[in-house]
This record gives sequence, C-alpha cells and structure tokens, in this order.
Amino acid sequence: MHKRPDKSERVAVFCGARPGVQAEYIDFARQFGHSLARRGLDLVYGAGGVGVMGAVADGVLGGGGTVTGVIPRSLHERERADRARGEIFVVRSMHERKALMYRLSSAFAVLPGGIGTLDELMEVLTWNQLSLMEKPIVVVNHGGFFTPMLRMLDHLVAEGFLSADERQLIQVAETAQKALDLLGFPVRALPVPA
Repeated sequence: MHKRPDKSERVAVFCGARPGVQAEYIDFARQFGHSLARRGLDLVYGAGGVGVMGAVADGVLGGGGTVTGVIPRSLHERERADRARGEIFVVRSMHERKALMYRLSSAFAVLPGGIGTLDELMEVLTWNQLSLMEKPIVVVNHGGFFTPMLRMLDHLVAEGFLSADERQLIQVAETAQKALDLLGFPVRALPVPA
C-alpha cells in the first residue's frame, strides 16, 4: 500500500441514505469509495450509516482512506449516524451540513440518491454558476441512473433557462475511474521501493 500524502484532498459524495431497489447501487458505491482511496483521496459525506452513503464510506475505509461525515442533529437517528464511519460532525441544520461539506471538499461526485441528493447537486451547481465557488462536479451516471435528470438539464438549455457553458459545469461519467479523472485527480504513481 502506498503512503498517503500529508494533506489529502477530499471529495464530497452526495448520495442516498437508502439502498435503492438494485443491489448494484450498493456495490458500485463501495467500488467508488475504494477508487477514491486508491487515488489518495478522502471522503466527505452525509454521515449516513446505511444505504449508498454507508457503502461509499465502507469502500473508502476498506481502501485505506479517511472519512469525514456531517449530519444535522435532526437526522442523526433517521440516517443511522450511530453506524456512520469516520469522524462525524453533528451540526444544527441542513444548511450547516451543506456549508460544512462544501468548505471541507475540493470537488463533488454524485451517486444514486433521492431528493436530498438532487438538492445538494443543484446547490453546488448554483454556487458554481454564481461564482460563489469554483469546484468541479461530476454526476456518476452508472447504469444510466441520472439520464432523465441530465435530459432535463439539456431541456433547460434548449428552452433558454441555462446556458451551454453553465450546463458544462456538471460533468458526466459512467465509471468511478472516469469520474475521478474528470474531477482532476489522476492516478498517482506508487513510490518505487528503495
């Protein structure tokens, strides 16, 4: 196993606290987390101990990475933060949760999830659109999960409510490797043993 950099970059992963109906969502989330760790990246996530959230955290830890979770007190029990992995910050509100996740992260990846996941995605897209921050975003469209949403974004462009440049703020990948490449985290060469 390679030595981790002194100060690792962190990727926020937005995803569901539910597992979804297909086992593939959990399997892919675990693989995605492992891929993050293999590139020397650490995870920031919503601190849910179950569902896609729990699986991505397991993958990062299994790959030797570190995990930072942020959860509002009101969701602590609902999202089973008692089962959450890594260092956990309990905050007062969803607004504080998102603000801290954004501050701790260098980039954002989006895996399958529900309304909360879409809310987080749209907020970071808006912040980038308004130049409140400039951090890359990738939607991981594994198995075509996000295809309907991506079509909606294209419809917004066609109807004049989103510019083509703004649409490009959301990059799209189907694999973990391609997603991390698009976020600007190339595979690091392992050090040669002395």
